[in-house]
Amino acid sequence: MSTPPLAASGMAPGPFAGPQAQQAAREVNTASLCRIGQETVQDIVYRTMEIFQLLRNMQLPNGVTYHTGTYQDRLTKLQDNLRQLSVLFRKLRLQLIPYVEEDGSKNDDRAGPPRFASEERREIAEVNKKLKQKNQQLKQIMDQLRNLIWDINAMLAMRN
Repeated sequence: MSTPPLAASGMAPGPFAGPQAQQAAREVNTASLCRIGQETVQDIVYRTMEIFQLLRNMQLPNGVTYHTGTYQDRLTKLQDNLRQLSVLFRKLRLQLIPYVEEDGSKNDDRAGPPRFASEERREIAEVNKKLKQKNQQLKQIMDQLRNLIWDINAMLAMRN
């Protein structure tokens, strides 16, 4: 196994190792985007659980006084968790909006401008609307067939 040329020349590989390394560091593939999104969602769940735990332990407003220091400490923790939660949601939103579909090949003829999540949501909503219409049509046809079979069975029963 040979050593990399940068290590042999005495330069430590780092953020300024070269244009290829910088380009690779800037590229965000789907797997890393999913991993970062998953970590963000896990942080959101953890912070939400902490918030509910703090709210459960805080005193109900029934008029009984609470130790001011303990109350202020829990209130500060609660506000900090809420602030962090809003930051995490913004981070997640920023990760999801500029999502670009990649087919794996850079020289694809049909590769056009990036597709944003809002466009995909709109397309999904249109497809869902068409699907509901088709389902409604199928339901009407099944109801008509059921009525037809019922009528045929009734006629056969009257004939006998």
